[in-house]
Amino acid sequence: MFPDRGSNSSKLFDRALNVMPGGNSRHTVYFPPYPIYAARGEGAWVTDVDGVKRLDFINNYSSLIHGHCHPEVTAAIARQAGLLTAISLPTEAEIELAEIICARMPSVDQIRFANSGTEGVMMAIKTARAYTGRRIIAKIEGAYHGSDDTAAVSTYPHPGRFSPPESGIGIPEPGSAPGSAADVLVLQMNDVEGTRSLLRAHGTELAAVLVDPLVKNLAYQPASIEFLTMLREETKALGALLIFDEVYSLRLGFGGAQELLGIKADITAMGKIIGGGLPVGAVGGSAEIMSAVYDQREGKARVSHGGTYNANPLTMAAGVAAMRLFDRPAFERLNRLGDRLRDGLTAVVEATGADAMVRGAASIAGLFHARGGGQTYRELAKVRMDNPDMSRKAELFFHHMLNNGVLMGGPGFFILSTAHTEADVDHVIEQAGRALELIKAGKA
Repeated sequence: MFPDRGSNSSKLFDRALNVMPGGNSRHTVYFPPYPIYAARGEGAWVTDVDGVKRLDFINNYSSLIHGHCHPEVTAAIARQAGLLTAISLPTEAEIELAEIICARMPSVDQIRFANSGTEGVMMAIKTARAYTGRRIIAKIEGAYHGSDDTAAVSTYPHPGRFSPPESGIGIPEPGSAPGSAADVLVLQMNDVEGTRSLLRAHGTELAAVLVDPLVKNLAYQPASIEFLTMLREETKALGALLIFDEVYSLRLGFGGAQELLGIKADITAMGKIIGGGLPVGAVGGSAEIMSAVYDQREGKARVSHGGTYNANPLTMAAGVAAMRLFDRPAFERLNRLGDRLRDGLTAVVEATGADAMVRGAASIAGLFHARGGGQTYRELAKVRMDNPDMSRKAELFFHHMLNNGVLMGGPGFFILSTAHTEADVDHVIEQAGRALELIKAGKA
């Protein structure tokens, strides 16, 4: 049972604390009192260092679209590892993965690869600024876009530091450059008219609007069609660009969220599923924009984009295999599993009378321990203040799931892979219902 101070995971964490601040290199993998250490994975299952097997419903925060060690993906990596692991030359696999993505993404004619979603967003921002010659990037308050200084403004702002929403003033992340927030305009999710006014007021300096169509930090609040349509119209009218952060949302549609929503961005940041489980990031867009910023054939490109491991052969080979496997039948089956999970979680919430809500889309689901979550970061902050036991319930729920064979995201989210079955989903639903019953009865 977790926690167990005699476990191998607990001992490894104590050892890690001696050589890493907080015991890790990735805050998202920590949960109190210590994280579970993984030993191996196979398909939908992960086995920890104490030999306990659990269904993996995080899938490395969405990057493992086919679960662990899919035989075709691992075979592609093994073949490539026997040929080249890293090289200061391009390879054919880079072209193959680019061709697959450009064929699937309605707004992407050309693409450049990097090594993380953070880098993909960072290069999207640099692309917009270089192409327009302007400085301001607009983003949604509370939306996570990686750790770049610009992207990180007002990702987790403290309510005590909120400025009036009509000001658009953001809060820099600790450690960021002191002036980083001055180049960012902060918007409220789905506030159509308020956002329109802010964009027009800053139109001559606006380089781009950066938006994630399904924001995890906002309890999977989707951007409304009305909001996205307005962003598309206003950026065009103002001579600014529209950036879609599809690092997560690429799995929402076969051609990404843009295909699903029918809205084409000028620039798209990508990562996660396109790398077959290996580190990856990318920025893509129209041939006009990408060539104007990055084509070096007639002299120095506007934006220098190097990187020792950009388009590294192992990631490119894994990405080609994974994306070929994620064809339309696989995509549609995975979405049906997502529907089954959200419907089942909704049913157990209603059956138990729990103070909870279920959100998500496609192969993503979230169960959050409060009702009436609202659409903006500020509305969600108020929900948290009005429900002081929300975090405690989430922790009890998480521990129950962990001790009953399910690895999930601590705040309450589930991300599926093609390795999951209906039986796996039903197990999650059953245990979620049991957990909600125990929490309500005070027995968890």
